[in-house]
Amino acid sequence: MSQQPQGLAAAVGNWPKGLFFVALAFTIFQIVTAAFHPFSTQVQRAGHVGFLLMLVFLSYPALGKARPFQPVGWLLALLGMGTALYQWWFEGDLIQRSGELTQADMVIGLILIVMVFEAARRVMGIALPLICGLFLAYGLLGEHLPGDLAHRGYGLDQIVNQLSFGTEGLYGTPTYVSATYIFLFILFGAFLEQAGMIKLFTDFSMGLFGHKVGGPAKVSVVSSALMGTITGSGVANVVTTGQFTIPLMKRFGYKAAFAGGVEATASMGSQIMPPVMGAVAFIMAETINVPYVEVAKAALIPALLYFGSVFWMVHLAARQADLKGLPKDQCPNAWTAVRDRWYLLIPLFVLVYLLFSGRTPLFSGTVGLALTAIVILGSALILKVSNNALRVAFWVALGVLCAGFFQLGISVIFAVIAALVVVCWFVKGGRGTLLICLHALVEGARHAVPVGIACALVGVIIGIVSLTGVATTFAGYILAVGQDNLLLSLVLTMLTCLILGMGIPTIPNYIITSSIAAPALLELGVPLIVSHMFVFYFGILADLTPPVALACFAAAPIARESGLKISLWAVRIAVAGFVVPYMAVYNSALMLQGDSVLASVYMVCKAALAIGLWGAASIGYLNGPLAWWERLLAFAAGSFLILALPITDEVGFALGLLVIGPHWWRTRRGRALA
Repeated sequence: MSQQPQGLAAAVGNWPKGLFFVALAFTIFQIVTAAFHPFSTQVQRAGHVGFLLMLVFLSYPALGKARPFQPVGWLLALLGMGTALYQWWFEGDLIQRSGELTQADMVIGLILIVMVFEAARRVMGIALPLICGLFLAYGLLGEHLPGDLAHRGYGLDQIVNQLSFGTEGLYGTPTYVSATYIFLFILFGAFLEQAGMIKLFTDFSMGLFGHKVGGPAKVSVVSSALMGTITGSGVANVVTTGQFTIPLMKRFGYKAAFAGGVEATASMGSQIMPPVMGAVAFIMAETINVPYVEVAKAALIPALLYFGSVFWMVHLAARQADLKGLPKDQCPNAWTAVRDRWYLLIPLFVLVYLLFSGRTPLFSGTVGLALTAIVILGSALILKVSNNALRVAFWVALGVLCAGFFQLGISVIFAVIAALVVVCWFVKGGRGTLLICLHALVEGARHAVPVGIACALVGVIIGIVSLTGVATTFAGYILAVGQDNLLLSLVLTMLTCLILGMGIPTIPNYIITSSIAAPALLELGVPLIVSHMFVFYFGILADLTPPVALACFAAAPIARESGLKISLWAVRIAVAGFVVPYMAVYNSALMLQGDSVLASVYMVCKAALAIGLWGAASIGYLNGPLAWWERLLAFAAGSFLILALPITDEVGFALGLLVIGPHWWRTRRGRALA
């Protein structure tokens, strides 16, 4: 582990000191409430939102790019935290007079609503606040609308009570998930990132694929998939692995737009890559009331197919342009990279075991985070020891700790961390590691701000929908359209996700579509978890679609290319991925729903063939250049394989053979003659 500059100034870096300590206090609050539960869930959610408001108003300007004026920033920050303190101090009174707000309650409630809207505008722009504002206006004025859209009418006090107090508004399920699972997993990723996990993944990917045909692009796909297992954030993936992979792809002949598109497309898949996945996965588990492991299980095969499709597209594009990889002697050894940093994988393996053994995400995230801190602090000490026996003893002790944490409890694990901190303080070079951990604590809070604010604001949608019942009305329209045509309903739902995704992030996109469209799909016979995964999947793909493609515009400054051009390439690269959600709807065995292993294997093979054919049709290359009629047949074959109607599979397989067989014979014969 590299040496870091020592001293508090080095830890603070470019952060203003006040903001640094607010972020640190936020992280400590989250860890303590997750591990020891000193407050009720309502106070925990309020404290989470209060800290988010403090960080936003201290660091995000109201207009332009300049830092906010600090006296006003501190005033607004303290006012935001004041709303949380009010919930804590008057918790008992608020419960007793639930639904009957005092004048002070009204003032605090209105302040909270306005501040969350403004914080979201500063962080994410006007699109999401505008959509949530329309829902708020519907709650206040919807009684005047004509027809089925009209509701019975609600007063301002009822709206404020619904949104600012209780657990169906700003403090609803998304905020609860953000305040518990999401923050811990963001912090987990921040610790591993600071410890060198990015270098481990990139070196491993470079060693395996860097020297292959189109090696740099394949490295981007694999490293993004691996990073997705711990970050669960597409944009974070772009700005971390993309700093290395995009320039590398450009250096070896890929166009800038293609390089940015590959990185953006691969990075967005991190949100569906188990075990951590994205924030939406945790919200989904709470929304549909299933264990998180069921969501991860349903996402596993689609995630592998998604990354497989991107890898396939990259391979075909490299073959078409005859792009070679790096010389093998210039690539790092994959297994040497693992040997040098293998200990960083311990928390990840423990996390996977906990999640898939039935433990809650909250417990799993807390233990995983604690073990990450132990591994980082312990490795800083043990790697300086030349005695192999002591090294083995340390890792054995860590293994015993991992195996026995069920009996030891969280308190013992935190005591071990405290002891390691004390030892590091007095050991040469140990303070540099402490600064790495301190920096990770603060960076975790910073990364949590956009996610947390989005989760708080979409509570407006949840609150208004649950209060007025508008979701039932909208679902009725979809049912009327789709009662005779499931495919048309799926297309309409997909377009809704893609259009919403042009202006808002994945989390609010999922909240809106799952509240309105997913119930309609359920009524049409689509299994519950599959209907929610369908809208989740297209909410992710929406971040790649123009004109507002967040992941592509994050890649634009790195690739030095227009975000729109990158977005157009990203859609083309991800086109095969559009197959998977439809196939899962028509046969849920693709998401491991059901008891038939053979059905799942058959669906994987069918999906892989459909993806392969669509990829070849999109790029125009398979074993050689494809003629126009071959591309048309390949696209038609893939389309037939998506559907689950009588004889469509047979037609799809027949058309696929009609494309692949003659094409393979023609290109092989042409090479032999050449």
